[in-house]
This record gives sequence, structure tokens and C-alpha cells, in this order.
Amino acid sequence: MKAKHRFLLAVVVLGLLMTGPFVVTSLIVWLDMRESEHRMLAELLLSRLPLGTVMTLFGFAIGVSVLYKLFKQYVEGLLRMAETLRLMLNANRNFRVGLEGPPEVRQLAGAANDLAAQRDALMDDVEAQIAQAKAFVEEEKNRLAALMSELAQSVVVCNLDGRILLYNNRARLQFAALAQGPTTASGGALIGLGRSIHSILEKNQVEHALEVIRLRLAAGKAALANFVTTTRSGKLLRVQMAPVLASAGEGEANLSGYVLTFENITRNIEQEARRDQALHELTEGNRAALGNIRAAVGNLIDYPDMDAALRERFVRVVADEAARMSQSLDRTMADFADTMKTRWPLEDVLGIDLIAAAQRRIGDKLDLPTKTEELDDALWVKADSFSLVFALTFLAGKLQEHCAPRELRFRLTSAEKLAYLDLIWAGPTMSSETFYTWEMDGMQVGDESSPLSLREVIDRHGGEVWYQREKAAHRAFFRFVLPLATPEIEAEAEAPKRGAGRPEYYDFDLFNFADKSIDLDRKLSELTYTVFDTETTGLDPSNGDEIIQIGAVRIVNNRLLRQEVFDQIVDPERPLKPETIPIHGITDDMVRGKPNIDIVLPAFHAFCEDTMLIAHNAAFDMRFLQLKEERTGLSFTQPVLDTLLLSAVAHPNQESHRLDAVIDRLGIAIDARHNALADALATGEVFLKLLPLLEEQGIVTVRQALAAAEKTYFARIKY
Repeated sequence: MKAKHRFLLAVVVLGLLMTGPFVVTSLIVWLDMRESEHRMLAELLLSRLPLGTVMTLFGFAIGVSVLYKLFKQYVEGLLRMAETLRLMLNANRNFRVGLEGPPEVRQLAGAANDLAAQRDALMDDVEAQIAQAKAFVEEEKNRLAALMSELAQSVVVCNLDGRILLYNNRARLQFAALAQGPTTASGGALIGLGRSIHSILEKNQVEHALEVIRLRLAAGKAALANFVTTTRSGKLLRVQMAPVLASAGEGEANLSGYVLTFENITRNIEQEARRDQALHELTEGNRAALGNIRAAVGNLIDYPDMDAALRERFVRVVADEAARMSQSLDRTMADFADTMKTRWPLEDVLGIDLIAAAQRRIGDKLDLPTKTEELDDALWVKADSFSLVFALTFLAGKLQEHCAPRELRFRLTSAEKLAYLDLIWAGPTMSSETFYTWEMDGMQVGDESSPLSLREVIDRHGGEVWYQREKAAHRAFFRFVLPLATPEIEAEAEAPKRGAGRPEYYDFDLFNFADKSIDLDRKLSELTYTVFDTETTGLDPSNGDEIIQIGAVRIVNNRLLRQEVFDQIVDPERPLKPETIPIHGITDDMVRGKPNIDIVLPAFHAFCEDTMLIAHNAAFDMRFLQLKEERTGLSFTQPVLDTLLLSAVAHPNQESHRLDAVIDRLGIAIDARHNALADALATGEVFLKLLPLLEEQGIVTVRQALAAAEKTYFARIKY
């Protein structure tokens, strides 16, 4: 029986206790009296009935007020204490029962807090032992995560349903670079834990490769499969698939998933096509010119006595066609040389690291002091660091022999897409002819030599080197002109935060994940969720207020994936209300030029596809989305869970279910509020904390959660 029903029953019992004995006694006396006594008693009671009624009602009111106060202090107070105890047991172990209410309740609260402190001490001890037992396993996982995150190759691991359970940072950046269309508004392609690889690769190709692997495993051969596929943006990927085997006992192994490695071969194919085109032009384009030369030479041989003017004409034809062939050959060789340069393996090198390596080598090999000046420490260059450092050391050695400088200085600057690396010295200079000799000779430093000349090293970098003088400063320098590092993917790389822990890019429990549609009778802990929040121009979506930010994060396998997020500012195409700017911190300048809702909403729809939605006060956010259905042609039909309602289900006796109050009650630490992504992250933490509290009440499936939420008072709120 609910508490309010018990209170009403207590009020009825109080009324019966106050009037029942008098009524029963009067009835007994009435039945034992004679007729004349009945009349006398009736006259006596009727004359005093108003006073008795007033006194009875007054006493009843006092009794009800006392009963209500006792009910609030003992019944509702104990119910709140019970919710707090469950909170300490499941969601926030640092929470404590407030010492309030009558003395007996305060003593009980104090005893509960003492028990909680003892429980915490025992749990700390148990957790320390568990942490020690898991240390080795966690260390292995961290090693794997670190290894995967640093691999230069894009790697994705999937289960047999094609659900992604591991990917490294290179894969995330590669698919972000290959993305096109509305998905770019989310900041990356749709790669993430629990998502399907079939949204990136053709399902038929993946299944065919799996079949090849199964056949190779059955035949005892090396189980690898390769195929080339085209992405939606038109890029070519070479994909290699390797099996992940699960032991099945008796020496057998079953296929439980597969590893995919990706290589973008679009540029290689384009370069091959350029070379083919160059060779085609060299042969076919010169065929006519060669025919003309042959005809002209044949005429000159066959008719030695021909007219001088005609002979001059044939000679001119030969000269013109030979010049045309020479130009074609030069053009083809230039193109071919460019492609050869691009094939030389150059890596991204931080300029100051390159200079530091050269300084160390010059100091070790030549015992020559070096210093630096005017260094751009954020400059990256494309270079083969070994050959370039060898070239700098070679020049330093030549300078030491020829000019005997007291020290060398390094300078690193940039202009447009080029980096300038200068090797500077003060003192005697040299002639350009001497430098040309050094440029063409083979390089040697002490007992070490290189088969390459300085010129060959520079050519392979696609750069240049020249000798210059600073007459005013009485100095000279060699300037290396090198290409700046402008990679397609690496430029977007995000440096990992120190101390932030390993990237949440893997979840091996997803090996057991089955590809199922959203089923309302599935457990809450088994589903994939998109937790989202919006910031808006105001609180009235029906009267023109618009979305100005959407933030979302995914929950997979009961883990909040903080690095798989959607965060986009939206241009509302109308001025912001000045009174709302201090709340969300978004200004007119911040939204100006951003994508409008027609671009952002399809991207968000793709981000949360095949997941359930979660929001705090979801009716508000969903109303904004529903009002855009006609404009965008998109509808969000998946079930929606509201953490405000779920909090009211888990803690019906708490006074507030605002997000701030729930966060504080559950002991969740947040960095900021009233930012869509930050609020979505906080809401996700709230949902994960509420799951065990709901399970205690027997609410374990989506259907049960939706039904319980609909019964709360807050479910009546509409927008």
C-alpha cells in the first residue's frame, strides 16, 4: 500500500476512534432506557449537539494535524532515508543520510551513516584486492590500446555481425577525411564502437572475403583475404582481412570476428594513371612527328639535287619536328621525375627535432659548437630525416675544412608552403663554383659515406639548396628549401591528452553482440543509446524559438564513449535573444556562418541511427526536433527515455529532479553546464547511475522503464 493511502486510512481510523466509543455507548444506553427516558435524553442531547459537534471536529482537526506531522517525520522521512540508503549502496557511495527529523530518526540516520562508513572501508579493501588481481590484465589491455593508437595503419576489428569492437585513431582520422555530405557536420565519419562496418564497406564484399577466409582455414592455408573497394566519397581503399579465432576445444578454433586494415590507394592509382598517360603521349604523340622527319630525310636523300629553297624547307621541317619531340620528351621526363620524387618515403618531422638531431651529430662527429636562432617550433616538414641530417653534417664538415668557423647557427622559418632551414656561419666565404663541387660530390663524414650526393638528397625531397651571403652581418648561409608537411589525415590528428587515460576505442565484450533491432523487451543494459541535448534561442518551440546547438554522445555496452560525440553549433537564421546569451554562452557571432538545421539535423539523424534516444526533460528537446520533421523530411521514431522521469521513478520522495539536483544527488562531477555536449555527457552519467536503482525496483526492460516513466507526475508536461 502506498504511503498516501496509509495516511488516509490512518485519518479514517482516527475519526472512528474519536466518535466510535461515544456512538456505541449511546446506542447501548438508548436500548436500555424506557420511552419517557428516550424523550428526555433526546431533548438533552439535541440542545447540546452543536457544541459537541464543534468540540469533536476541533479535536479531530488537532488529531489529523498531529498525525500528519508524525507521518511527515516518521513515514516520509524514513522513505527518503530508504532512497538515500539505496543511493549509497548503488549509485553514490559517498552520499550520506541527512541528520534531520525527530531524535529517533536522527539516531537511525547516524547509525546508517556509520554502517555506510564501515561498508566503504570493507569495499575499499575488496576493491584494492580486485584492482591488484586485475592489474596484469589491465596492463595488457593498455598495451594493446597504446599499440593500436600509435599504428601508422588504419585498423578496425569487427565481430561476425560486422559490429565494430575496436578501431585505432588512424582509422578514425582516415574515415573522417574520406567523409563527405552531411556526416561531416558531426566532425567525423560514422565509425564507432557498436556501429556496423557495412555503413562503410559493401556488405557483399565483406561476406565474400569471410567466405574466402573460411575456405582457407578449412584447407589449412594462411587465412587472409584482400579486396579493393570504393568509398562514398569516391576514394579507393585496399582492404586486408584477417580472422579472429576463438578456441573451441579439442584443438579446433571457430571464427569469432575479423581484423580489417585499410590503405588509401587513390593517390597511387592517380600517379600510375599519370605515368601511363605520359608514356602514351610520348609514344603516340611523337609518332606523327617521327613520320614527318623520316619523310623529310627520305626526300633529302632521294633528291640530292633539289632546289635550295625546297631543301631548306625540308630541313626546317626536320628541325621543327625534332624540337617538338624534344619538348614532349622534356615534359614527359619532368612529369615522370615528379612522380619518382613522390614515391620517395618522406615522413612528417618536427623541424626543431630535425635541427636538434643535426646539432648532436655535428657535435659528435666534428666537435663543432652549434647554436640556434629564430626557430619556428611549430613547423613540420616532409623529410627523410637520416639523409637530411647526413647532408647537414656533410656541409658542416666541408665548412670546417674550408672556412674554419668558430661555430654554426641554425635558423628555421617558413613562407607559404615551404620551410627554410638555414645553416649559418660567420667568417670567410667561398665561391659558387666551390659550392657546386660540394653539391655534386658523394657525401662523406669521417669514416661514414653515403652513395648519394647533396643534390640527389635535395631532389628526392623535391626541394632546393642554395648559397647566400649576409654582407651587412659578415655572415653566409646555406638555405635548404623543404616542403612543409601538409598530409590529408595527419593534419587533423588530435594529440592525446596526457593523463587522460587510454582512448575508448575498443570493447571486446562486443564479440558477443548480436545484430538485433530495438526490442522493447530487451534489457536496458543491452542496448545502444544516443544521449543528446540541445541549446535553443528560447523556451517556446511552438512560437519560433530555434535550436542553436546539438550535442550528443553514445553509450555502448554500458560505457559512455566520450570520444564518439556529435557537437555542432547551428545557425538559427534569426537573432538570438539577449537574455538567453548569458545562460548558454553562445553569441550571434558564434552561430553566424555555421550550418543551418537543414544540414545539421540529417547529420544528427545519421549519428543516432539504430539507437535509443536519452535526454533530460526529453519532451522539450523532442518538440524542437518534431517541429522540423516537415522541413527536413526526417523523423526520430526510436523510443526515447527521459532521465528526469526515470529519476522520479527511482526517487519518488525527493523534492527536485532538475539535472543539477540529480547530478549532485548521484555524485557526478561535471566541467560545465548549459553546453549541449557537456549536458549530454552529464545526462549519460546520470542514466548509467540510475540503471541499478531501477533494477532494484524490478525495472529491467525498455518497456518497463517507459511504463514506469509514464506514471510519474512530470510525464504530464507538454511543449
